[in-house]
Amino acid sequence: MFLVDDIFMFPFKGLSWIVRQIQHAVEEEQALGAENITRELSELYMMLETGRITESEFDEREAELLDLLDEIQGRVDAGEDSPGMDWDETDGEADEPDPDDPK
Repeated sequence: MFLVDDIFMFPFKGLSWIVRQIQHAVEEEQALGAENITRELSELYMMLETGRITESEFDEREAELLDLLDEIQGRVDAGEDSPGMDWDETDGEADEPDPDDPK
């Protein structure tokens, strides 16, 4: 009986695995984006220290980079879960939305 259940559940488990892989890839990309912005900020500080850019140019670019960093951090903190169905990672089946969930 369990073999038959496994056969019928395979598409759902496979889809769940694909969703987890995509989520992992997105999280890695966000982490790399944050690292790149941090690196750009360091370079920007060095350019200001060496006089290659003016303070007004520095302030403008720094504000842009910090906004991008805040946006990435906000997405990471929010979890970027889509409203609607929640995936139960234990069995790969979609659960009904929780009406008490503030999403």
